[in-house]
Amino acid sequence: MKRPTIADVARRAGVSKGAVSYALNGQPGVSDATRRRILAIAAEIGFRPSSAARALSGATAKAVGLALCRPARILGIEPFFMELISGVEAELSARSYALTLQVVSDQEAEIAVYRRWWAERRVDGVLVCDLRTDDRRVPVLEELQLPAVVIGGPGHTGGLASVWADDAAALVETVEYLVALGHRRIARVGGLPSLLHTEIRTEAFTGVCRRLGLDEATTVWSDYTGEEGARATRRLLSSAGRPTAVIYDNDVMAIAGLSVAQEMGLTVPADLSIVAWDDSPLCRLVHPPLTALGRDIPAYGAHAARQLLAVIAGEPAAVVQDETAHLTPRGSTAPPRTTSY
Repeated sequence: MKRPTIADVARRAGVSKGAVSYALNGQPGVSDATRRRILAIAAEIGFRPSSAARALSGATAKAVGLALCRPARILGIEPFFMELISGVEAELSARSYALTLQVVSDQEAEIAVYRRWWAERRVDGVLVCDLRTDDRRVPVLEELQLPAVVIGGPGHTGGLASVWADDAAALVETVEYLVALGHRRIARVGGLPSLLHTEIRTEAFTGVCRRLGLDEATTVWSDYTGEEGARATRRLLSSAGRPTAVIYDNDVMAIAGLSVAQEMGLTVPADLSIVAWDDSPLCRLVHPPLTALGRDIPAYGAHAARQLLAVIAGEPAAVVQDETAHLTPRGSTAPPRTTSY
């Protein structure tokens, strides 16, 4: 889809580009009726007044966009996004690019942001997070021809470039480790079920548990917050045949789960082993320190930013597999008690 220009507005209105510029910038030189007609046409075809100067000069924005469909309060407490953004910023600033960040309420709002950013030439490309199966954003970005890199996968990215990590392999390693310790009742507190990486982790968890013949393998879903992670943990630990090990899809929920277990009089790791996804300093500050799956998240963000800058420069879209998260055992995992519950 070709972005509308000041020339398109002038042609539709039957006036000169200078007249359009006067109208868009509120300057004298056109009648009120002509001004209203020009503004109406500009709105109709998606041209924004703030893009006029750049449209005439052909200059780039020297900025990259990141729209996140997460509550702002979650972004403030979840280390993953803070570390990801730090890596993106480090790479962009080294190339004299800025990062434009916007929090949105849903995918429709996110798509509207992409259309506005591209029409107004506020960004030269975007990073896309929280990929979904049959994600509606992918065909829109392809239609707009807006340079983009998806952080996630594999697959479901259309013709867009992407950077992804093998979450399935990391989850399989974790379950095999817990089974080697002697655990047979393993549960998982997952993230948002609509996200592709949650689906991949769930399928991997179900598959490896079935392969290893585990007695019980339960996944419950949450929203990555400590509050919901605590509720999910309380339900699991109050159930008949409660698990002896729980894997959490992020560190915030794992820390909340640790607190709930201690409130309920359980000893970690003797009564309950805990594994967190996305190792962070928080995992090492609690007692006992949490066994965690971790990778270099700032480097992950930097790789995505580097690839986006390559796409903006006209290089072909590529699909890049990044580092797989590795398991670091700490004090929150151990063989289960031999006593049956």
